[in-house]
Amino acid sequence: MTTVASRTFISTPGREAMATWSAIVDLLTQGKNSAARNELLAVSGVAASVIADHAPKADAIVVTCDGPRTRIYCVYDDDAIEGSDANEDALGFDPLSGDWRVSLPCLPDDLGWVEGALKKHSERITARALGDGIEKNDSGNGAAAGVLVFDQKGFMGS
Repeated sequence: MTTVASRTFISTPGREAMATWSAIVDLLTQGKNSAARNELLAVSGVAASVIADHAPKADAIVVTCDGPRTRIYCVYDDDAIEGSDANEDALGFDPLSGDWRVSLPCLPDDLGWVEGALKKHSERITARALGDGIEKNDSGNGAAAGVLVFDQKGFMGS
């Protein structure tokens, strides 16, 4: 069974979108300089645009790896100023261990350009439209290792 960790970051207006992505990168890379950090920073503009559009408010940025899955949300407006719902604590594991992947939620109208922009910098960082789940082939080794993936739409009968 897959373990899931969740974090919630303060975003606009409490923190600019680019600074929010930088904080997320710091969490994921545990502050270490690495190829993964460089890859995440290479898509900063695209990721900041997604964050500025409030896409990760209800749909998480999903990080998969050889270990637990990480879901990252952002809070906005008054919630970002108050900050009581934020949890930016360090993770107790390396969220980029092994074959890692990052899936960014984005507005459906922006999916085409976001996917194109991400492909210029990374094969590991992809986009999906708001409301879409993570495809099995985008979930790292979880599907290949026989990990059960919860199908919410199938469960709810819609």
